[in-house]
Formats: sequence, C-alpha cells, structure tokens
Amino acid sequence: MFFTNNYFYLITIGLQALCVIHCLRKGRPNNWIWLIVFLPVIGSLIYLFSEIFTGREIRNVQSGIGSVFNPGGSVRRLEQNLRFSDTFANRVALADAYLNTGNTDRAIELYESSLSGNFTENEYVLSQLIIAYYHKKRYADIIPIGKKVYKLPQFARSRSHILYAAALGLNGDHELAEKEFRTMKGRFANYEARYYYALFLAGADRVPEARQLLNEMLSEVTHLSSRERRYNANWLRAAKDQLNKLNDQVAAR
Repeated sequence: MFFTNNYFYLITIGLQALCVIHCLRKGRPNNWIWLIVFLPVIGSLIYLFSEIFTGREIRNVQSGIGSVFNPGGSVRRLEQNLRFSDTFANRVALADAYLNTGNTDRAIELYESSLSGNFTENEYVLSQLIIAYYHKKRYADIIPIGKKVYKLPQFARSRSHILYAAALGLNGDHELAEKEFRTMKGRFANYEARYYYALFLAGADRVPEARQLLNEMLSEVTHLSSRERRYNANWLRAAKDQLNKLNDQVAAR
C-alpha cells in the first residue's frame, strides 16, 4: 500500500510539472497554474484535455519527432505558422527552433518582440533569452534578466541559472558568480554547472582549483550508472578536454 501511494504521489507531481512547464512555455494565462497547483489531479487533467490533448498539439508532437531528422523542415513549417498567425506561441516556437539550429540572432529578435502586452515578464522567454545572449557573448544583457527570474523555483536548477552565473563572472562580478556556482555544486550531479564553474576558476587564474574540480568530476564516472554516463557524456567529455588543456598549460610553464 505504501508503494502504491508513493507511486501515485510521484505521478501526480510529474503531471503537475508537465502542465506547469507547458503553460509557461506556451504563454497560457496564469490562472491555469493556480488550478494545477491547488487541484493537483483534477486541475492537471482539465489542463491536459483543454490545452495539450487537442488535435493541433498532437500534430505538433508528431511533427516534432520528424524535426529531429529534418530540422530545416521544422523551421520552415514554424515560419509558415507565424506568417499565417502572428501569436505569442508561434513566435516563441519559431524562436526556439532558430536557437536550436544556430540562428541565434533571429531567435533573439523573436524572443524580444514576444515580450509585450500580457507577456512582458514571461519567465520562459526571459530564460531563453539568457541562453541566446550567452551564445552571442552579450553577458551584460544577461544580468538584469537573471535578476528578474532569479526567485522562480525552476530557475535554481536550470541551464539559464548556470549561464547567469557564468555571465556574472565574465562581467567582472567574481564574488557573486562564485556564490551562484557554489549553490549548484554537488558530487555525482550538476556536471554542466560544475564544468562552467571550472571555466570560471580557470579564467580567474585559479587553475589548481579548476583542475581539482575537473578531476573530481572525472573520478566519479565509474560510480555512475550507464544512463547517467550517457546523460552527462557531453559535459564529462568537455571536462576531460579542459583538464588536458590546463595540464598542458601548467607543463609549459
């Protein structure tokens, strides 16, 4: 009985999270979030069948699978959607596609133009702008956005938080940057955040600390499950490359 109740609780939390993320990403009215939070099961089911399980959304999921193999086709489809209907959701969907395919300048244009009217402070768009600005090395522009979304629960463990911390350091605020990185530092987890923390330490002429952190990350590989290794493969590979680079620098002195 305990297992059943616990399993049901986890499903409920997961369902709530799915609905809230979808609501924020699609720019749905905040009233939906209150319904989902205060009526976990009923509210989530109402949202699912009202906003997600519609013909259009199902088609979007199906086309999303195809976009993995043909991203250019997905962008063209989203461009056509926006020309046909210039809505907040269509703008953001196209901006996401541009960002994912490396067209960062056009992504920024759409994200920025989406922040108007009822969506001026949309948390999802602001978080995406942090990522886009970082790609373009617009570190100073990241700081005020990060402060706007800082207190949101989902920001604490997001990629936007990592890049906000990195931007603080690159913008000269080393003390605050380190404070942010330390909140995300933990063994056997947060490999992306720890990799960026190592870059920060190296950039601040704290190479021994950076090497130690990178060595710690790589020493944990044998303790990870195969799924965890696959999930973190890119950051572990980047950590190894960065460690080799720092070791070469030390040896050359």
